[in-house]
Amino acid sequence: MSRTVQCIKLGQVSEGLEKPPFKGELGQKVFDTVSKTAWRQWLEHSKMLINEYRLDVTSEQGQRVWMTELEKFFWGEGGTKPADYVAPKHDHDHDHDPGPGGHGHGHGHKH
Repeated sequence: MSRTVQCIKLGQVSEGLEKPPFKGELGQKVFDTVSKTAWRQWLEHSKMLINEYRLDVTSEQGQRVWMTELEKFFWGEGGTKPADYVAPKHDHDHDHDPGPGGHGHGHGHKH
């Protein structure tokens, strides 16, 4: 029987990883809360980051950036796209009143 987790990314119970993907607290957190499907999505996303930022994931600095982006991808604002990455256009109006709690898009607005 495969192990299941309540996946933080998919918002549903899904098949979990067979073992923590790396050592330490963050590896355990991923193991406990990230599904195989979401982990594959992260690996695809991280390939883009590694290529765009020319990350050397064998260096301490490269690993720090990779871990920071991993945390953002699963528990933060979704991970940043490289500066020259063109995201698909959204059809919503940015001038509306976001109401209590703000709009949460993380566009860097100062309130």
